[in-house]
Amino acid sequence: MSTTSYIGRFAPSPSGPLHFGSLIAALGSYLRAHSQQGQWLVRIEDIDPPREVTGASDSILRTLDAYGLHWHGTVLFQHQRHQAYQNQIDALIASDDAYYCQCSRKIIQSSGGVYDGRCGRHQPRLTHGAIRIRNRVKTDSFVDQIQGHVIVDKHFAEEDFIIKRSDGLYAYQLAVVLDDAYQGITEVVRGCDLLESSCRQISMFSQLGLAQPSWLHLPLACTEKSFKLSKQNHAPAIDIIKPQASINAALAFLGQQTVDYDSVEVMLEQAIEQFNISTIPAKKEIILSARNS
Repeated sequence: MSTTSYIGRFAPSPSGPLHFGSLIAALGSYLRAHSQQGQWLVRIEDIDPPREVTGASDSILRTLDAYGLHWHGTVLFQHQRHQAYQNQIDALIASDDAYYCQCSRKIIQSSGGVYDGRCGRHQPRLTHGAIRIRNRVKTDSFVDQIQGHVIVDKHFAEEDFIIKRSDGLYAYQLAVVLDDAYQGITEVVRGCDLLESSCRQISMFSQLGLAQPSWLHLPLACTEKSFKLSKQNHAPAIDIIKPQASINAALAFLGQQTVDYDSVEVMLEQAIEQFNISTIPAKKEIILSARNS
């Protein structure tokens, strides 16, 4: 969709307002894109209506604007892409690269907690239920620009994973791959909560014959070990009236030099000039002090 060599993105789900953890992902991806003289896109991942909060999409975009994090082009909403997702699923079903599955969580737990592909062997073929991809690539490792050589559990890597849920909603793994390819994303910058998922996405990029982006996973902001800031954990919204303090706190979290207090635009210009990928901590999570959280 663009002739720019570097294209990055920030892709929040509208399940609540942006919090400090969201700001880290947004700022990190923004600085990385601008330091490469590239484009920075925003995509709203609104494919899970039960988890979405009314007005959250508008709130997210207003917050980004208040922080000077202005995006290139128009915002892509995943709900606009349902037909593209369905077309891909239809093609996978037709080529026997995907199949219907009726296994409940209880059934999967009883067989060791990992889905064993049984519905893919069912004869005659099932015609309703969730839809799983026949995972033919089974990627179990990749190189991340911050985290280094990442290896995931072999059983997780080999599993035929869901691409459309039994309730008719499209699964994240399908949508994110198709959208990253559609938007020409060259590098995915996001939090380490999605580190494992990258292997499944790499497998899908390969299986669909799509160009794969590079990967850069930022440490997660946690209030205690393995307890990340999140909308589900009721993390407070960041201040949109006086965003300067939060910008500097996010820069410090990312191992970057803080900048002089000024307008957000001037602060971001300085932050782009100073951006250094090598100083981002190679950690999966960082515990916030009470004063920073």
